[in-house]
Amino acid sequence: MGQYAAPIRDMQFVLHEVLNVEAELKYMPKHAELDADTINQVLEEAGKFCSEVVFPLNQSGDREGCTYEGDGVVRTPAGFREAYRQYVEAGWAGLGCDPDYGGQGLPAFVNNALYEMLNSANQAWTMYPGLSHGAYECLHAHGTPEQKSTYLPKLVSGEWTGTMCLTEPHCGTDLGILRTKAEPNGDGSYVLTGTKIFISSGEHDMAQNIVHLVLARLPGTPMGTKGISLFIVPKFLPDAGGAVGARNGIKCGSIEHKMGIHGNATCVMNLDGASGWLVGEENKGLNAMFVMMNAARLGVGMQGLGLTEVAYQNSLVYAKERLQMRSLTGPKAPDKPADPIIVHPDVRRMLLTQKAYAEGGRAFAYWAALNIDKELSHADDAARREAGEYVALLTPVIKAFLTDNAFEGTNLAMQIYGGHGFISEWGMEQYVRDARINMIYEGTNSIQALDLLGRKILGDMGAKLKRFGKLVAEFVEAEGVKPEMQEFINPLADIGEKVQKLTMEIGMKAMQNPDEVGAAAVPYMRCVGHLVFSYFWARMARVALDHAASGDAFYTAKLGTARFYFAKLLPETASAIRAARAGAKPMMDSDEALF
Repeated sequence: MGQYAAPIRDMQFVLHEVLNVEAELKYMPKHAELDADTINQVLEEAGKFCSEVVFPLNQSGDREGCTYEGDGVVRTPAGFREAYRQYVEAGWAGLGCDPDYGGQGLPAFVNNALYEMLNSANQAWTMYPGLSHGAYECLHAHGTPEQKSTYLPKLVSGEWTGTMCLTEPHCGTDLGILRTKAEPNGDGSYVLTGTKIFISSGEHDMAQNIVHLVLARLPGTPMGTKGISLFIVPKFLPDAGGAVGARNGIKCGSIEHKMGIHGNATCVMNLDGASGWLVGEENKGLNAMFVMMNAARLGVGMQGLGLTEVAYQNSLVYAKERLQMRSLTGPKAPDKPADPIIVHPDVRRMLLTQKAYAEGGRAFAYWAALNIDKELSHADDAARREAGEYVALLTPVIKAFLTDNAFEGTNLAMQIYGGHGFISEWGMEQYVRDARINMIYEGTNSIQALDLLGRKILGDMGAKLKRFGKLVAEFVEAEGVKPEMQEFINPLADIGEKVQKLTMEIGMKAMQNPDEVGAAAVPYMRCVGHLVFSYFWARMARVALDHAASGDAFYTAKLGTARFYFAKLLPETASAIRAARAGAKPMMDSDEALF
């Protein structure tokens, strides 16, 4: 079955020693009284819940999967419903939610850490509450007072769950061509007709009700994304008292049989005269849904981080125990018939790759969540705007870079296990299968790369990227004169300059040929991802150096991993830059007959 223990020490290192969150919270009035001890207690309790309640269901849930029993009824794997009951009763559903609706009001970075642990423990199970939190965020931002009072307390408590219904059989990310219709009833409600596919958590037996957020077209609206509206379509209509009432006309028609995440129901949802209510303004549904979509993209990044961490933990245990051959420099375990495979250089390369991607991703993701808190709660307007720009710029990087790395990390776990990794008993092949979807949904990683380069960077002439570059430059200037930091600062400064130059080159070429953006976007994404990781690994190295004299093995390991990252992983950017510069010609000038 494998094992999972929440990486509490590293979480605390990132939050308290690298990000200094307690000091940051003093500038956010609603969080100013929160201290490090309270944060640590929450993390520790969350870690226990994840390892003791949710993780044991991961492999069994994958084997059993969800079952479609006909007439819209879906049964989740054994134990899922009971684990969700415990999750709700413990108050985890409302951890980061507004106290006005029953939430605990903790910062986004605490909720983010919870979801890292949940995803390490069981990604398929975590998708049920994860999507619910996205629905909460959307309605909290765009719902009417009546909608908020009806739905938010139930979503915050976890009594009801939520979904996002976007994709249709003929359209995925290109939502401008969706066909689901919404006809006004004349009483403020609408009748919705259409079919949605690939709806995660669309039907299940874990909660009383499911609140679907559905994109649809009103009569006579223009084609394209400007003609899309957003609607609340609950599985059961709330009665006058807000309790579950009559069955609505939205029903699961079937569930998908998938490569991975078997414990989560991926549904075809049929809307047959379903009652719905408009969220936000007519024809501006995509604007409202983007709140949930961006939350989901950050959430998918946490899925990638969670899987990278659990894959590393299991790989490390196996590498220390599995005996295979002798070290090239002589026996390291002479009392045994062979040495443990961790003595071999390439096994260490794989382990350190997993570790560097997990710990670098944790620092990056927690910093992004802290900036969400700043954007929402900081007392200073300029600080809020700056934080919002960081989040907008780097959301696609969190989604794509962390999930690309997770797929590599889980594949490395399977490789470290060798033949045992390929069979289901040890659980590594499940992590590979589960990790693969994260590169596809909520906008494929290619689309995230286009969003980063085309919209977030070239769209504002590089203003947001320059703001992040200034953050990097200030750190380089402060630390670059210190001899002990040269091995980290020099490569950080180098990749910063190269990304700036590459951005200008692509921008100039794109003015002549827009295909240059599409051709360069994916390798460019890898470069920006490494720029961000280089910045955080250099910051973590600074903290570790400050504690080097303590003799604490944690800081020694942190420094060693930082050195590995800069020596062995950052050089990927050389080939990525060369690929990005190669441009569109090798693809777009080819005769179609060659394909």
